Amino acid sequence: MKLKALLMGAVAAMAIAPVAHAERGSDGEVKIIYWQAPSILNPYLSGGTKDIESASLIVEPLARFDETGSLVPWLVDEIPTVENGGVAEDLTSITWKLKDGIKWSDGTPFTSADVKFTADYCMAPDGGCAQSAKFDGVASVETPDDLTVIVNFTGPKPVPYAAFVGAQSPIIQKAQFADCLGAKAQECTAANFGPIGTGPFVVTDFKPNDVITMKANENYRDPAKPAFATLTFKGGGDAAAAGRAVMETGEFDYAWNLQLAPDVIAKMAEGGKGTPISGFGTLVERIEMNMTDPSPDLPEGERATAKHPHPILSDERVRRALSMAIDRNLLVEIGYGQAGRPTCNLVPAPEIFASDNTDCLTQDVEGAKALLEEAGWTVGADGVREKDGRKLKLLYQTSTNAVRQDFQALIKQWWSEIGVETELKNIDASVFFGGDPASPDTFQKFYSDVEMYANNFDGTDPEQYLGQYSCEKAPRPETQWQGENINRFCDAAYDELVAELGKTGEISKRAEIAKKLNDMLTKDSMTIVPLVDRGRVSAHSNSLGGVVLNTWDSELWNAADWYRVK
Repeated sequence: MKLKALLMGAVAAMAIAPVAHAERGSDGEVKIIYWQAPSILNPYLSGGTKDIESASLIVEPLARFDETGSLVPWLVDEIPTVENGGVAEDLTSITWKLKDGIKWSDGTPFTSADVKFTADYCMAPDGGCAQSAKFDGVASVETPDDLTVIVNFTGPKPVPYAAFVGAQSPIIQKAQFADCLGAKAQECTAANFGPIGTGPFVVTDFKPNDVITMKANENYRDPAKPAFATLTFKGGGDAAAAGRAVMETGEFDYAWNLQLAPDVIAKMAEGGKGTPISGFGTLVERIEMNMTDPSPDLPEGERATAKHPHPILSDERVRRALSMAIDRNLLVEIGYGQAGRPTCNLVPAPEIFASDNTDCLTQDVEGAKALLEEAGWTVGADGVREKDGRKLKLLYQTSTNAVRQDFQALIKQWWSEIGVETELKNIDASVFFGGDPASPDTFQKFYSDVEMYANNFDGTDPEQYLGQYSCEKAPRPETQWQGENINRFCDAAYDELVAELGKTGEISKRAEIAKKLNDMLTKDSMTIVPLVDRGRVSAHSNSLGGVVLNTWDSELWNAADWYRVK
């Protein structure tokens, strides 16, 4: 059976499944498996999807995005707009009205003070907030009463839905994190591993890079939810084992991110225990080019920082040649089939924001060779190019995953054809995406020449996502190696355009600016080399009801609505 047919069947099955909750905890245990294991449960200290999504079961934003990408109220009664008076006429502030009666899982009231504190926490100097782009343009946060939050901006903010919106920007409890501001953030292990939240579940035990156990939040705002009394969140292993655990053995109820060949997924589905689900959003597999020197010969604290430009990749012609040598169509065919599309864009969707950049879709090995020759890199006796006594040798790292290792092998071969020697390295995903400032192997620290991973953004507007590549967002020792500008790209003209986007309201003009920013990172500079626009493929057991795949927010966004099909 084809994967497409299976996915259509899944939609039909979801449409007719009965939705019913008898009472909270009546359906026993639900078991989730993410083959990238969570390392922390504080989304402000990790940019890893596995950390953000596991935390979304516990801590929640004021509003989030549903499965269509539409903004929906969560801890508020309505979305503020100019029309309802929630957004100022001059667009310089937004006022959120919290739902009355919401409690933290410890039974204390959820108030506006917690929301203000969350902003203070992420905006604190030396805190290394992984989601700092969400608070760009925020001048201050006021709390005139317990249920009112006023966010003031430094200027007009036509799209004010960033701070406190989506899984990447949830509210954390002031009482729990009060002593964790700034440089102390990483020291608060108990809070970071077991945050108090308003979500449907509460942490009972957390073993980093392994397993999380949770129980139903007895103070959750809906007395009938969640249907499950306990939740087990298993991390680690690989995508194949996760898929089998749901679709073949039935050991687990939900498996995330089945980064597997389509025929492998279809074969697993024949096991009859579970169903794959899929949807396209903004997830792009890409290669990031390090603009700084990651050499271990440099002093610690200066390595992979702006103090030392990259000795090879600072030349745009080299970066472009590396991109030109790649056959993206073959990568899609081998790695994703119908669940992938070749792309040259960092922002592939929504359509209005997607650039018409298609230059990279045709592999050009001879053109790549010519470009390297022009840059002064000549082929040596061993077939590896040289310049000024230096070999054209690169360290290429990514997380451990069968599809990614296949990509590495192919790209290494293509790069060898143009005279580039490539050393491959793969790192356990729990470590690579973990954000531990002491680890040399995180994607933020970027102690390699190039690295490959996928990322996306909450919702349908790319302003904050593109804003992540402004100069100040580069990870460095002073930010505890947190920051979204992974490749340390820095261009004053880019930063000016980001600021202009933040002030622009007309959708067509926003789209025009967003496309320019996308092209500056990809088409113009090749600092980021997009490969595949990836559809999200996960799977749920046939006995798990209420699942609605969401590619615009956390996949676990509606776990409170899950139930056991009798």
